[in-house]
Amino acid sequence: MLKSKTFVKKTRSGGVMKIVREHYLRDDIWCGSEACSGCKQESTVLQTDACMESSLCSYPHYLVPDTNVVLHQIDVLEDPVIRNVIILQTVLQEVRHRSAPVYKRLKDVLHEKEKHFYTFTNEHHRETFIDREPGESANDRNDRAIRVAAKWYSQHLKTFECDKDGLKVVLLTNDQGNKQKAEESGLLVYKCEEYIKSLIANPELVDRLALSNDDKNEIGSSKVLFPEHLPLSRIQAGIKCGSFLQGTFRASRDNYLEATVFVQGEGDDSTEVLLQGLQNLNRAVHQDVVAVQLLPRSQWVAPSSVVLQDEGAAKDDDVEEEEEEKALRISAAEAARKPTGKVVGIIKRNWRPFCGMLNVSQIKESTRHLFTPADRRVPRIRIETRQASTLAGHRIMVAIDGWPKDSRYPNGHFVRSLGSAGEKDTEQEVLLLEHDVPHQAFSQAVLSFLPKMPWAITPEDMVRREDLRHLSVCSVDPPGCTDIDDALHCRELENGNLEVGVHIADVSHFIRPSNALDKEAASRGTTVYLCGKRIDMVPELLSSNLCSLRSNVERFAFSCIWEMNHKAEVLKTRFTKSAINSKASLTYAEAQMRIDDTNMNDEITKSLRGLNKLAKTLKRQRIDKGALTLSSLEVRFHMDSETHDPIDLQTKELMETNSMVEEFMLLANISVAQKIYDEFSECALLRKHPAPPPSNYDILLKAAKSKDVEIHTDSAKALADSLDGAKVDGFPYFNTLLRILATRCMMQAVYFCSGMDSDFHHYGLASPIYTHFTSPIRRYADIIVHRLLAVAIGADSTYPDLMDKHKQSALCNNLNYRHKMSQYAQRASVAFHTQLFFKSRGILNEEGYVLFVRKNAIIVLIPKFGLEGTVFFDTKGKTVPNLVFDEEGPTLSVEQHIFCIFDKVKVTITLDDSNVQHQKIRMSLIEPVITGVSVPAPDAEPQAKKLKLDN
Repeated sequence: MLKSKTFVKKTRSGGVMKIVREHYLRDDIWCGSEACSGCKQESTVLQTDACMESSLCSYPHYLVPDTNVVLHQIDVLEDPVIRNVIILQTVLQEVRHRSAPVYKRLKDVLHEKEKHFYTFTNEHHRETFIDREPGESANDRNDRAIRVAAKWYSQHLKTFECDKDGLKVVLLTNDQGNKQKAEESGLLVYKCEEYIKSLIANPELVDRLALSNDDKNEIGSSKVLFPEHLPLSRIQAGIKCGSFLQGTFRASRDNYLEATVFVQGEGDDSTEVLLQGLQNLNRAVHQDVVAVQLLPRSQWVAPSSVVLQDEGAAKDDDVEEEEEEKALRISAAEAARKPTGKVVGIIKRNWRPFCGMLNVSQIKESTRHLFTPADRRVPRIRIETRQASTLAGHRIMVAIDGWPKDSRYPNGHFVRSLGSAGEKDTEQEVLLLEHDVPHQAFSQAVLSFLPKMPWAITPEDMVRREDLRHLSVCSVDPPGCTDIDDALHCRELENGNLEVGVHIADVSHFIRPSNALDKEAASRGTTVYLCGKRIDMVPELLSSNLCSLRSNVERFAFSCIWEMNHKAEVLKTRFTKSAINSKASLTYAEAQMRIDDTNMNDEITKSLRGLNKLAKTLKRQRIDKGALTLSSLEVRFHMDSETHDPIDLQTKELMETNSMVEEFMLLANISVAQKIYDEFSECALLRKHPAPPPSNYDILLKAAKSKDVEIHTDSAKALADSLDGAKVDGFPYFNTLLRILATRCMMQAVYFCSGMDSDFHHYGLASPIYTHFTSPIRRYADIIVHRLLAVAIGADSTYPDLMDKHKQSALCNNLNYRHKMSQYAQRASVAFHTQLFFKSRGILNEEGYVLFVRKNAIIVLIPKFGLEGTVFFDTKGKTVPNLVFDEEGPTLSVEQHIFCIFDKVKVTITLDDSNVQHQKIRMSLIEPVITGVSVPAPDAEPQAKKLKLDN
């Protein structure tokens, strides 16, 4: 049956267009129940024996939740207990429009076979489709459609069910009006909360209920603590006329009464508005999009240097924090003032489930407790749970439901337990969740697009590929690497020139545009490398097998081949899809050994020597153009083979072969960037590194000046030359420290679409154009670049999204976000394993260097461990020494001793695990000896746990 939907749409020019859409109604949409004898369905989802032990429903039943129940109670619906649920098409469409995260979670649940969730296409079923009545709102029409579908199911099952007294359909809604109308039409209907509370066998499910508006009103006090948020219409009008500013709320890690709002202006122009005090923060949560109003200039303040953590017992809703807020104002009196404002409304909440720990209430039998998030930027959350004694000492997840104006804390509900705090697996899970790293197992939909095994190259595959399997190709990687993206070769040509090839895994051959595998890889964006664990961007069959360029197996590659002379000048460049057979998978150390061993003269070794010689020339040429050689200490843990705990911690050593591989990867990336930009000037995916603003270099210039060294920062070349010449007699580590500091001054490199930007320059590499081509197994950007290059050389066909600069730009935003979060997750993993390492070491004493000087502390770098820590001089409970901070130096005078950047010190290192959730490496000063400040050197270090040796 064919119906038509008619609606009007406003055009860009202001006209009105009538749109008529055909809408098909069918008779062959089945109910999905295995109890039904009337539907001619091949497979069923809903079970006959749909029993849940409920005091309200003692009979088998299916649940039909309305849209608001799905939106607000998704945590409950995801629980394994809840099965045999009918998700109506009306509900699915509404959820899709109103919340992308909930929609994704609902789709995941629908794919779980053991949950028995069934999608019923009620909008296309002849008996359940309804037209919108005149004067009826879209919301009321959808509520009616849900009731009609639930009624149809009840009657349908009554008619066709084998057991006539059995299955019933229960509608779940929290809307009082909808519930009343459902009851009037003879439907079985309950509020979600009353149904969940009726599940006798699973009382813990009640904790996962999001609070309804009625509950939210109960929890707060009668006293109004916060100003009312303005409605969206007032906010939009205020932003339009300039009385309000829109920006992202960024809470402070160190001070719960302070935040900034980042307001994006035209182009790169942006401003930050400072907020201080609970009233001015007005219930905004980190990363919310808010509207702020600037305070009069006379009320502007400066950022506080006071550290304030919201800790200890719950503060009452009617107690104002006057003392702490006064401390803020006092400390800010002398300093430079910043634009200061207050939050007047919330434009978009950015709430997510937060990881943290429960502060169990001191009141006996209480079900209300405070939850402290792991992220110090997120406020504590008040939740109701009957499992407090079980959850104490566990890492748990909690979601915020709302923040009434009469409540000191937001209200939320328990989502799930992650495990005991401090356990490695639990902490790793927290780390991944808090950094938004997608780490769930790949779904069946994704895995279905993998090639069938056994896989082999066929003659058909070789029709459009160059056969390079005869070449002496090899790969050089870190030890234990299984996702080998790149391989190299170098050989002499008859004309005396050299042929150099960089061969990159042809991942885009296996991952085709827009299928489930491609969408998952695009969402993940990057492989995340943690200590002892890898979170793959693509399934392991590809990352460690079919795409990995392992030795002595045939693999597809995308090759970039140059003809060069012996001065490393590129004479010709060509790109080709190829097949290779790597002759050796080497580590950096093994490759270095081959190069250095004069007795070895096989083809692979000769190839490596040729590559190494050219790489040195290429590096010299790059540095001459102004490329920067910066430094950051990377650490490597040696793990116990049984416990997987770190037993040794060392900074990574770089060899010539590291640099050799890097030079050819850089050259390949630059060559490909130029090629794809020449072919697709509007939609090439490129990578740029903006030049830092001059103010970023202040600390570097001051540090160099303190040792009478001059640094020029007017260009990358000037900076590189000054760093090369920066030396201090008797202080060989000075240059490395200076380069570490210079690294901190740099901006973040980002992906962008060439049609949306005009500045392509890569500051650090001194290259006018750059992209990422060489790591498609672990970076999605490289897959897009492969596709662009394949189209450019006629090796593959294009598709619409590839040529859409707006979609490319949106993709770049996600990749930049994923890349940044991946780096943060990796640093957090190193920090956690560093804490594990020091946990069993007691107190160590080590030499280090002052990296930064603060008002009340020095930040010390320990080169041996690549570790940074803070030595505080105003520790609670101790007499504070005489401190004088000079910002110009910067220097800090402690009693009579003056600390400058790069001073050598000796410190003790211990792990402070008094707060399980926020463990810290603590440092105390041994040398220089300052009376009343320094601590005595500890006795001999405890023996580090020995490596277990096999006899």
